[in-house]
Amino acid sequence: MEGEGDFYKSLLDNLYDGVYFLDSERRITYWNKGAERLTGYQASEVVDCYCRNNILMHVDEEGTLLCGENLCPAVKTLQDGQPHEDEVYLHHKQGHRVPVSIRVSPILSPGGRVIGAVEIFSDNSTRVESKQTIEELRRIALLDPLTEVGNRRYIDMNLRFRLAEQERYGWPFGVLFLDIDHFKEINDLYGHDKGDDVLKMTARTLSNSLRSFDTVGRWGGEEFVAVIINVNAEQLHVVAEKLRAMVEQSSITNGSRTVRVTVSIGATVAREDDTPESLINRADQLMYHSKSSGRNRITLG
Repeated sequence: MEGEGDFYKSLLDNLYDGVYFLDSERRITYWNKGAERLTGYQASEVVDCYCRNNILMHVDEEGTLLCGENLCPAVKTLQDGQPHEDEVYLHHKQGHRVPVSIRVSPILSPGGRVIGAVEIFSDNSTRVESKQTIEELRRIALLDPLTEVGNRRYIDMNLRFRLAEQERYGWPFGVLFLDIDHFKEINDLYGHDKGDDVLKMTARTLSNSLRSFDTVGRWGGEEFVAVIINVNAEQLHVVAEKLRAMVEQSSITNGSRTVRVTVSIGATVAREDDTPESLINRADQLMYHSKSSGRNRITLG
């Protein structure tokens, strides 16, 4: 039987998807290699821990934490004995959010009693496409080396292309100007290395939360710009709110402390007479309005 168990463990470890088992108390009893790769957490760090103890911390598209008793798909399965599926964002060990599709199934005793659950989760991002894009941007010097999103030059080129596209075809698009709140305090309190980690966490969360045809880049310092295509003002606000919530729900650890940040956002839809400069300036001013209004919010204009 031991050899058979080793065979099945090897089989599960070679799956690309993440797989983990929970007992009836939501204690993690197994964590495969796919789960290690997708989350950054090694099995030794999570086995015998409880899934609700700040590990995956699933959130939905609105940034709502799903670890509560009535929202967690695994809890639902443990309670009703039925499979459950969802599209969520898990918390990576490095702090950023990763979009995944999850499927939870019950584990039953020979008598039919629910004694645990197995969750399988799959990367929901355009991973291969993103890797190819990163390599191409690096090759032509359009990549920010720290955060591995596009740099200022890349955003400027993208804006010029979108404005020409809008003039020719009438296709609308919007711009979001995002600034990390109280970033200087992060550097002063934790040091510049941790500040760099916050920048990388924020960039990855933003990138993972956008559609594959939208664009985000680092404008400079703690500022990011996202270009969102085929949206009106209302739709742009929905995207901005999603990004705001995802950043708010991301975190990194510094010893025993958890470091979280928020972003203030200026959102605007491109106009017929806009230039890249006027678009950025307007979004920038709207972002400062969000700052002066309390931070961690969106101003649309």
